[in-house]
Amino acid sequence: MIIFIRFAQKIIMGKKKVISQSAEEVIKETEKIEQAVKKEPKISSKSVQFKDGRVYISSSYNNTIMTLTDSKGKVLACKSAGAVGFKGTKKSTSFAASRVAETIVNLCRKLTMENISVFVKGIGAGRESAIRTLAGQGMNIIAIKDITPIPHNGCRPRKVRRV
Repeated sequence: MIIFIRFAQKIIMGKKKVISQSAEEVIKETEKIEQAVKKEPKISSKSVQFKDGRVYISSSYNNTIMTLTDSKGKVLACKSAGAVGFKGTKKSTSFAASRVAETIVNLCRKLTMENISVFVKGIGAGRESAIRTLAGQGMNIIAIKDITPIPHNGCRPRKVRRV
C-alpha cells in the first residue's frame, strides 16, 4: 500500500500556515481508491465476449480518461482518474493513470478480451504509465498509435495575453 502525505499552504495576511493530513486520513483516502479499483465493473453490453478491442487513452494536464471499445469502435466502458477515486491535482499524476489502467484491464479480463490496440491522445503525465500498466498486467498489445491532433498551421492563434 502506498501512502501519500499531502501538505497545503494557507497564506493569511502575509503569514504562512502549513496544514497537514493525519495518517488516518491518508489511510482512509488510499483505502477508498483501492476499493474503487477492485470494485465490480459495470459493462454496457450484456454477457458478450470479445476477442479484440481498442483502448483509447486521453491524457491531459488535469486528468486521464481511458475508454474501452470493441473492434468496431462501440464503447463498452469508460473510466477516468476521478471516477477511480482521485481528487484535485492527484488526478493528473502517473500513479492515477496506472490505477485507471488496472480497472480497464479488469474489464478486459471480464470480457475475455485477448488482444487490444492502444490509441494515445494528448500530452500528460499519464501517457507512459498507462501503457506500461496495460502491458505489465498481461494484456496482449497489438499496436500502439499516437493520435494527438497536430495543427498544420490552420487557424489563427489567439492574441497573446498581457498581464
